[in-house]
Amino acid sequence: MHNPWTMKMEQFARFSPEQRQTLDALMTERRRQNEPGDDIIREGDHSPDCHVVLSGLACRYKILPDGRRQIMAFLIPGDLCDAEIFILKEMDHSVGALTLTKTALIAGSRMKELLREPSCMAEALWWGTLTDLGVLRERIVDHGRRNAYERMAHIIYEMLVRYRVIGAAKDDAFEFPITQSDLGDATGMTPVHANRMLQKLRKEGLISLKGKVLTVLDPKRLKQVAGFNANYLHLDRAHDRQDGLDQRAGDLI
Repeated sequence: MHNPWTMKMEQFARFSPEQRQTLDALMTERRRQNEPGDDIIREGDHSPDCHVVLSGLACRYKILPDGRRQIMAFLIPGDLCDAEIFILKEMDHSVGALTLTKTALIAGSRMKELLREPSCMAEALWWGTLTDLGVLRERIVDHGRRNAYERMAHIIYEMLVRYRVIGAAKDDAFEFPITQSDLGDATGMTPVHANRMLQKLRKEGLISLKGKVLTVLDPKRLKQVAGFNANYLHLDRAHDRQDGLDQRAGDLI
């Protein structure tokens, strides 16, 4: 089984065995574990390393002067947290662990080497960065035009697709350890309002939530409610998977 970073990037490019070995080695050289609530990297910090989520759940966020938090994206296994840090002087936002989260640390100098290689690996890294930007743009659409119900449906459907890509969803179910406060900060709702939207999705028979596992009961209807268009995730190659990875991700696009 490939590491989640490789699985994500192979939605763009098919790697040779040697290239997969290179990525696997990068994932095992140095690792760090963060407890829930820890910052993986803080706004204003500079790190010589880039961080890739191996397990757990993290988020990009900013804290306003009055203490309010805005979550801009959830980061799941396979996501690169801070590809820009080896170029910029400091982070303009924070990345925090929402659950016990393990990350792999890749030296910025090594990332530069990968990006400069005339190979599909460099293209896949750029693709991953552009996909992250697509997720951020979709959050702007969420806050600007989608109502609360559509917003909640959209973020849940998006997570289902992203978890499918890395083989971490089974029978349309995936780990959902996100608190009402986290959801509120990600969707611009109060925790109470976020909970109401979750309950509405449950009453409509679209999802079930048992413990920390969320199951999408009717993906087709949930996609319709969300008005979901996966073009911002750029997963059009998911239909062509032939190497034993989860092929159902393509069915959700």
